[in-house]
Amino acid sequence: MTLPGSQTELLTVGRVGVDLYPLQTGPLKDVTTFQKFLGGTATNVAVGAARLGRRTAVLTKVGRDGFGDYVKEALAGFGVDASYVGTSEDLLTPVVFCELNPPDDPPLLFYRTPVAPDLTLTPDEIPLDLVRDVPVFWVTGTGVSVEPARTTQLTMLEHRGRPTPGSGRHTILDLDWRPMFWPSPDDARAEYDAMLDHVTVTVGNRAEVEVAVGTADPAEAATRLLDRGVELALVKMGGDGVLVATREGSTVVRPHPVEVVCGLGAGDAFGGALVHGLLSGWDPVRCAEYANAAGAIVASRLACADAMPTLTELEELVTSQGAHP
Repeated sequence: MTLPGSQTELLTVGRVGVDLYPLQTGPLKDVTTFQKFLGGTATNVAVGAARLGRRTAVLTKVGRDGFGDYVKEALAGFGVDASYVGTSEDLLTPVVFCELNPPDDPPLLFYRTPVAPDLTLTPDEIPLDLVRDVPVFWVTGTGVSVEPARTTQLTMLEHRGRPTPGSGRHTILDLDWRPMFWPSPDDARAEYDAMLDHVTVTVGNRAEVEVAVGTADPAEAATRLLDRGVELALVKMGGDGVLVATREGSTVVRPHPVEVVCGLGAGDAFGGALVHGLLSGWDPVRCAEYANAAGAIVASRLACADAMPTLTELEELVTSQGAHP
């Protein structure tokens, strides 16, 4: 069990739910059986870091239903502190159906209506001391898609303040662009813009950085992010690897080729390993190498949280590719 409060190394905020994965490939209409897994970006990142030995917690909400009970028990089973998981009295725990067609970028069907409990977090539900003091604080773009979660997340970022370089503290923004949650990309860009004044690390793919800063060109997007005061910008480029950019320069970390079973969760595994690297004091390139390896491992498996790799698995894959030992 993760120790609460000041012992926590990572606090993530945002999406949680139950993922239902088909046990057959092909269109969703033809699937006959599903398997249940813990899911949600913020949740998966916390699980991924916990699997690597980190003390993690999630700030989110579920419904007062059987799936909500499952979420809390599953988090505890993965070693994630669930004491900051609230319960909504009148909303249901979100459910997400995945269609393994195509497996590398599976379509998702979200059941989060009329609104997901995690988007109803209010400022009076914030553990302010933890938000201020935790070494790594992780927020997402989805977390500011609607009120009251938008105001709540911005309140937390303002309360924390942007960590100073070299302090060992990091505020990470996972751009997490989900078009179905927004009226338009322009609406999302305005909210991303408000958050960029408070974060030190950004993570996103080409489509996500285009929404955030107006260009899908990885190098130009990284430059624009660094110009906003971000210390580390990571732009995921699929089969072209990951661009790692700081004020000192940039480099591309190559991908790990794998046979993709399900691409979902790969980005969250990337996040969990990134957090582990930052907490370990690794340089940005080494962080990205391990993060890439984590994403590759999860892409080769079915599920998200349950598929997160161990440190031994990461080290074996990274060293097999001739990267840092």
